[in-house]
Amino acid sequence: MNDVKIGWIGTGVMGEAMCSRLIDAGYKCCVSNRTKSKADSLVAKGATFYKTPFRVAKECDIVFTMVGFPKDVEQVYFSDTGLLEGSKPGQIFCDMTTTKPSIATRIYSSSKTYEVEFVDAPVSGGDIGAKNGKLSIMAGGDKAIYDKLKPLFDIMGNPIYEGYSGSGQHTKMANQIAIAGIMGGVCESLLYATKMGLNLSVMLETIRGGAAACWSLDNLAPRIIKEDFEPGFYVDHFVKDMKIALEEAEKVNLNLPTLKLVESLYEEAQKQGYGKNGTQALFLALVNMNNIKIYEE
Repeated sequence: MNDVKIGWIGTGVMGEAMCSRLIDAGYKCCVSNRTKSKADSLVAKGATFYKTPFRVAKECDIVFTMVGFPKDVEQVYFSDTGLLEGSKPGQIFCDMTTTKPSIATRIYSSSKTYEVEFVDAPVSGGDIGAKNGKLSIMAGGDKAIYDKLKPLFDIMGNPIYEGYSGSGQHTKMANQIAIAGIMGGVCESLLYATKMGLNLSVMLETIRGGAAACWSLDNLAPRIIKEDFEPGFYVDHFVKDMKIALEEAEKVNLNLPTLKLVESLYEEAQKQGYGKNGTQALFLALVNMNNIKIYEE
C-alpha cells in the first residue's frame, strides 16, 4: 500500500507526529497547514507542502485531517479551497479531529455527492501516543472504507471500528467525559498531597500501583511534579471537547453534573491564562483558587 499517496491537513502537536510516522513507514505525503513553519519538519523528511487543502486533494489518494476546532473542520472540507471542491471520485477522506458528531455526518453525506468516501476517526493518547504510535483510534463510517484505512491506522495506533458515521466522534465524547473526571481527581490528589507535606513522587508511585492507576497518573502527573505544563493536549481544545459533549447530552436530555463541574474548572483555567498549556495546567488553576504557594520562585 506504500504506493498510495497520502495527504495530511493540520500539522500541530498531534498531526505532525502522526504524519511523521506515515512518512517513516515509507509513504509519500503532501501536507498543508495555516502556519507553514509547523510543517517544516515534515518537509525536511520529504513531504511536499501545499498552501490549500484543495491542492492536497488534487494530488493525493487518501487525505487525513487533524485540525483544531469544528469551524476549522468545516473550513477544510467545505470552503472553495477545501477538500471536497478539490476531490476526485474514489478518494478517501478521514477526519481525526475531535469535532461535533453532526459535522462528521454532514461531511459523510456530502462525500456521497462528490463520489468520495469519508470516515471520522478521532484519537486519544496525547502527544506521547502520537509520537509512539500508541493512539486509541475510534472510527465511524462504512466498514469497507475503515478496512482500507486500517493499515494506516495501525501505524498510528490501535484502531477500533465503532459503527455508523459519527460514532467515532460520539465514542471520543465518552472518552473525554471519562478523562474530565480523572483529570480533576489527579490534580486535586496532587494538591492535597502537597498541602499535607507528602513526597509527591513517592505518593504517585504508591497510588499508581492500586485502584487509582490510569493513563493520566502515568503520563500527566509526573509532568505536574516536574513543573512541565507544555501541551500534549491544549486546555483550549479540552474545553471545546467538553462543551461538545455537554451539547450532545442536552440533545437527549442527559444530565452530566460531573462533566459540567470539571468544564467550569477548566474555563477558570482559561481565564487565568492557561488555555495554551496542557490539560495538566488545571493543577495551577486549582493552586491559584486555593491561594497557596506550591513551587519555589
